Amino acid sequence: MSKGKNTNLRLNLSDILVTIVIALVFGLVFRLLGPVYDLVKPFGLHLDALLYGIWFIAAPFAALLIRKPGVAFLAETAAALAEMLFAGSGGVINLYYGLLQGAFSEAVFAAWRYKKFSLGIASLSAFAALIASIILDAGYAYLPLLAGWNLILYLVFRVIGSVLFSGLFPYALVKGLEKTGVTQSLRPVTKEDYNVLK
Repeated sequence: MSKGKNTNLRLNLSDILVTIVIALVFGLVFRLLGPVYDLVKPFGLHLDALLYGIWFIAAPFAALLIRKPGVAFLAETAAALAEMLFAGSGGVINLYYGLLQGAFSEAVFAAWRYKKFSLGIASLSAFAALIASIILDAGYAYLPLLAGWNLILYLVFRVIGSVLFSGLFPYALVKGLEKTGVTQSLRPVTKEDYNVLK
């Protein structure tokens, strides 16, 4: 298991501001993708379920980038709040989703004590957020109304979308940022820090 050398796990003002900026960016992305999600629904084939995975990206991306407790929860919650403020179609319900998805995503990084930030952990974080969304969907959405085979197909597509958009993509993005040195102003990156992403 690769471990980080980040001994200071306290959030500072810079960490919080960067997390909020990340949340605002993804909140806008969520808002812009809302109509696209609604547009692909009528085509069937569960294309909407594949796209759904993007709504979990804020938490793993922020956690992989900053690597401190609370960042995943803050990013996902703030992104959901931003989507709501940008007049997203879900309204205040978006905030409920953000809170629970952020908490579930955060729990994965906490389970490894914020010392492992691999592709597997990022994907588990996305999967945890997916579980949170399903819990809420059971009450708010139409999932319980789907036939068994259709529900299974929908969930399989949602898992694939989650791992691709909120596991693989943020992992690759952060790894790319580490290589370019863009993150040096956020936190000094040593070779050992970079290896944590392996």
